[in-house]
Amino acid sequence: GSGEGGRVTGADVAQAVRSGSAQSEGAGDAGEADSYEDVPHSQIRRVTAQRLLESKQTVPHYYLSVAVRMDALSRARRDLNAHLATQSGPKLSVNDLVIKAAAMALKAVPGVNASWHDDFVRQYEAANVSVAVQTPRGLMVPTVKDADLLGLREINAAVKDLAGRAKEGKLKPEEMSGGTFTVSNLGMFGVTSFSAIINPPQAAILAVGASEKRVVADGKGGFQEAEFMTVTLSCDHRVVDGAMGAQWLQAFKQMLEQPATMLL
Repeated sequence: GSGEGGRVTGADVAQAVRSGSAQSEGAGDAGEADSYEDVPHSQIRRVTAQRLLESKQTVPHYYLSVAVRMDALSRARRDLNAHLATQSGPKLSVNDLVIKAAAMALKAVPGVNASWHDDFVRQYEAANVSVAVQTPRGLMVPTVKDADLLGLREINAAVKDLAGRAKEGKLKPEEMSGGTFTVSNLGMFGVTSFSAIINPPQAAILAVGASEKRVVADGKGGFQEAEFMTVTLSCDHRVVDGAMGAQWLQAFKQMLEQPATMLL
């Protein structure tokens, strides 16, 4: 500073502000010389941006993550797909099992299957799982209704149909409404973990990452390779407190790690 003993004075601050403004203006002018293209917002992108901005500004988010061991699920999926192949059936994806487990966890912990209203919390009877789908026009979130009551083959068919028509812009309005919970899966892009923004008026959304190999103790004094998938639950703290969110994740994790329990 220019003051006594090198202290910063008011004049120093004013000069720094003037210098910063000049530098910022210069940087802005230089940026304007670069080539660029303005891409108009699609209606879907505009609506999505408005809803997600509102969600982040008005919903008190918090996040819980857990690593799910996938070895048993991978074996079960392999066996199911081998059986379906003999019948010219579909090939089940990990996401099909995630949707099923999420819906059943909503039944096990119904407080998560809810939404906030000014004077009450509304709890839903149906477990309607919305599935985030990236399309050329932006993010769309069609809904698999009563997912807990559907078999894996039915969930697979529903998701393929809804995602396909979402990308073609042929979804009906009622197919994008009525969701009580959302699953967003970026595992196919190699993303191992992320946090998603809640899709209002829902109270929670599950972010699903890619499976990865880890070395773990085998319980016999040695080590073995195991497959894990990290999932992160974003919750509206007004509706779902930390303990309830943890209970839901525990139920979800148990179903994937012990896939036979989804048959009960």
